[in-house]
Amino acid sequence: MRTLQAELLQGRALYREVVLAKLAHARESVWIATANVKAMFVEQGGKFAPVLELFDALAARGVALRLLHAELPSRPFREAFDSRERLVRGGLELKVCPRVHFKAVVVDGAWAYVGSANLTGAGLGAKGEDTRNFELGFVTEDFDVIDRVTALYQAVWSGAECRGCRLRQICPDPILPAGSDVAKRRASDGIRLGHARRLRR
Repeated sequence: MRTLQAELLQGRALYREVVLAKLAHARESVWIATANVKAMFVEQGGKFAPVLELFDALAARGVALRLLHAELPSRPFREAFDSRERLVRGGLELKVCPRVHFKAVVVDGAWAYVGSANLTGAGLGAKGEDTRNFELGFVTEDFDVIDRVTALYQAVWSGAECRGCRLRQICPDPILPAGSDVAKRRASDGIRLGHARRLRR
């Protein structure tokens, strides 16, 4: 065991630190892992707006955005995503893996949140104190933690975990190596794995 420099946060403090202080000011990249995705609202310019508006603004600044999630996002999220051309064209890359249950946000490869909160209003969103979930998480700039979170994220994102996965038959979008037969069939269907695409209804 070694000493770890980190700050433990809960409730609205997670929203303020993770979303408002760090994610909204990313300069290079944001990688998000979550089990659940909803069309949560966040504060921007003195008003509340959908998180996809924030993602669109980040993509316009050239920030690389990845969202790794366990299930199909909520219908409002999908509709909001479909209406933002920049995100659909690749500004927000999306991948589904039903085994993803870890929640993490890595900003610019130099800061990380790891905790219990999903990318939902009651988790990391701007819900009121009397309606939000009871959540805990820690934030850190510790490079060993960031490296380990990034390694897990990249292993799932790249499909390195897919080949031996026992849930492949129920997986809505297996992330397979580019040369595989399934990947070739998906490519012929117009679906480019590893790139943002219109989410299936």
